[in-house]
Amino acid sequence: MFTPEMLASAKKVEATRASRIGMEPKRMTAEEKHNLLREFHPDYKTDGFENLKIGPNKGEKVPKELAALLQANSRVKGLDLDLGRLAYDVDVLIIGGGGAGASAAIEAHNGGANVMVVTKLRMGDANTMMAEGGIQAADKANDSPAIHYLDALGGGHYANKPDLLKKLVTEGPGAVKWLNDLGVMFDKAPDGTMITTHGGGTSRKRMHAARDYSGAEIMRVLRDEVWNRKIPVVDFTAAVELILDENGRAAGAVLQNMETGEYLVARAKTVILATGGAGRLHYQGFPTSNHYGATADGLILAYRAGAKLLYQDTLQYHPTGAAFPEQIFGALVTEKVRSLGAMLINSEGEAFMHPLETRDVAAASIIRECKARNKGIPTPEGCGVWLDTPMIDMIHGEGTLEKRIPAMLRMYMKYDIDMREVPILVYPTLHYQNGGIDISVDGQSGVENLFIAGEAVGGIHGRNRLMGNSLLDIIVFGRNAGKSASAKAKDVKNGKLTLGHVDAYAQEMADAGIVTDKVSPLLLPTYTHGREKWQAEK
Repeated sequence: MFTPEMLASAKKVEATRASRIGMEPKRMTAEEKHNLLREFHPDYKTDGFENLKIGPNKGEKVPKELAALLQANSRVKGLDLDLGRLAYDVDVLIIGGGGAGASAAIEAHNGGANVMVVTKLRMGDANTMMAEGGIQAADKANDSPAIHYLDALGGGHYANKPDLLKKLVTEGPGAVKWLNDLGVMFDKAPDGTMITTHGGGTSRKRMHAARDYSGAEIMRVLRDEVWNRKIPVVDFTAAVELILDENGRAAGAVLQNMETGEYLVARAKTVILATGGAGRLHYQGFPTSNHYGATADGLILAYRAGAKLLYQDTLQYHPTGAAFPEQIFGALVTEKVRSLGAMLINSEGEAFMHPLETRDVAAASIIRECKARNKGIPTPEGCGVWLDTPMIDMIHGEGTLEKRIPAMLRMYMKYDIDMREVPILVYPTLHYQNGGIDISVDGQSGVENLFIAGEAVGGIHGRNRLMGNSLLDIIVFGRNAGKSASAKAKDVKNGKLTLGHVDAYAQEMADAGIVTDKVSPLLLPTYTHGREKWQAEK
């Protein structure tokens, strides 16, 4: 499968492997990290961003691809919709069927609310399903939420919203217990003790995992719980516009059936956006580890309704996306591979960085190795570096890799690459939306009765997220949104439904001189010669 050039470089990796066992590469200083990020991380490429001309974040920069959708027409603009003709009428409307949406649905149901979930794909078609490495929680004797707080604060470049981060770490142990009690099959020692490992930027072993399909296992259990409770789920139906009432409060959504194209009106006393990330916008042309529905819908809907964004200019490029073979280009190679001992190695067989630096630092280091130092390995899609996976069995004993990361092993074996015997090629892949909608600690956005959960939230992780804190945040803040929205719904009486904010936004665009025939959100995939392309459906 490897080219002759790749094989020649792989032999250099093999030749240095024994000398690297037990060796810990030097950590970077704060100044070295600062300089590295500014020179090589995509968040600092000025030509990848533009300043918004309208809305609550006017004058602030966002990725160009996101700006094109934030400053676009609503899909319902000009449509003759009868908002009095209700297809659905509920207490809590949850938009998004991933881990955050499911957690919110369960807790809103516990709160006695009439709940409905709507998702543009199927329940569980979400980035939650793609998560591999694990979920952080400070529940061991040598750890504490305070230490977890400091790790995440440093990893987030001290930009995390303190109240949100405090909630994340203090409720972490309870979140993992909740999942375990629901039936998530976490890795455990024979005596039942949770097995935990390190992640990049962590000072304690607090990563709880289910092999290397942690997100899929968590999603399996949450989805089953939603179904077992008979909570209504409307799939293949996208929310294309929020509905406000005459008092400017969130009061439902306009939905579109993805199969028939029919528009439907859903009224709700409170709305929870749990729409996930934006990887499928392929910022700056990067590949992505995200699922097909990750197209920033929630950010666009909330922004047009008047909600403010936070850190919308920061994205996470996971350092280890598959760089070869082409069939899995951009697929996630979990950080757990590095936490088990595999080192990042350049074309000359050199370990060029500590394997457990934070993700932004690791990604920038790989980009530097390929683009500035010319020590990357050429691939059909560009360049990559080696992740020396055979080290895992050498360090921990034969069979460890197969036991701890079986899904990854199977993925590569399909292409005749045995990662127990040979290293694999990796390069950064667009992975996570660090920024999102600004919320209060109860999960509410700046629009009354509009709650946000999961990857659509900004501020929890600051400007860079640590491994395992995403699966944690969808549980902590998903449950939080469900509890808050169901409690609030008890005292809400909807006013007259309106889409007046759509016309007001269009006028603001016109006043700013923005002329576009684009619509947003709802990006749908089309395929050309087997390679993925994206277009905005009109």
